[in-house]
Amino acid sequence: MTPTNRARISRQTRSNVFDWLSLSEYDWSGRLQHPQFLARLYDLEELPSRDHRYRTASGDIYQHMVNNWDWEDDWVFNDDRFQLRNGSDETFLNFLAETVHPIVRDDPDAAAAMVAAYNDTLRRDGYELIETDRFGDRIIYGWRQISAYYAPTELTLAKTPDLTENSVLRRHLDLINRDLSSDPAAAISSCKNLLESQCKIVLTDLDIEFSERDELPALFASTASALAINADAVDGSKRGSDALRKAMRALSTLVQSVAEARNSIGDGHGSVNESPATPRHARLVFNSTVAVAQFIADTWHETSHEQKAALGSSF
Repeated sequence: MTPTNRARISRQTRSNVFDWLSLSEYDWSGRLQHPQFLARLYDLEELPSRDHRYRTASGDIYQHMVNNWDWEDDWVFNDDRFQLRNGSDETFLNFLAETVHPIVRDDPDAAAAMVAAYNDTLRRDGYELIETDRFGDRIIYGWRQISAYYAPTELTLAKTPDLTENSVLRRHLDLINRDLSSDPAAAISSCKNLLESQCKIVLTDLDIEFSERDELPALFASTASALAINADAVDGSKRGSDALRKAMRALSTLVQSVAEARNSIGDGHGSVNESPATPRHARLVFNSTVAVAQFIADTWHETSHEQKAALGSSF
């Protein structure tokens, strides 16, 4: 997390985040009282009071949000003592990261949902919250600046209802997003792991046997066969069918490339040499993974609906 001199996060982005928090089910201070939360980020004894009866911010916040609770719940968003609307990016991002700290929020699923919502907005201005550490089995989030040419592709895999084990896929996606810039070799390995997990989920749901020792190319071949993901499945009478056949064949090539990239420049197999992978290599492998994974998800989704429709028409 590197401080920035000039604010890149716009007032509109900040307002959007605050509006989402105000309308959501999540209290920004989590299980802490407001002064307890803010004391983790600010020296409340050094900030002035807005109430003439008290000398410092600590006193007036405690009076109005613990004793009386007579301020609005989202009062802090508009209090210029805390510089959330007009202050530095660092101040704003540190506040958001604190709202999902394990001490503040003891529900990891709620924290993950909040981070996802934050990132949907923050990425437009070149930032995102990411996992930076662990507190036992809980995630501690920090933030990073992302380059203008990198905007993480939002896969819909975790939202696809047919893939019931979507928490596994979401974990792989989180690891990829975390490591794309900071640990490209690890991100490349996670890309291969994501495709392997997705293939196993589909094959399991279709009651098709596979071995835990099967490598990615074999798993994809079984999945492609089960879902008719092949050039022969393209209707030759349709315009552009030749191009579609080539694209379908390219999927197998992409899968093989992802597997080989993991073996050669990923962090697997206990290599004794440092990987030459750079962020641009990781993004290339990730984009290949997106093409394959999204097509599998879309095809399985359509196949599932067709099967349900066929069953419904048979009664």
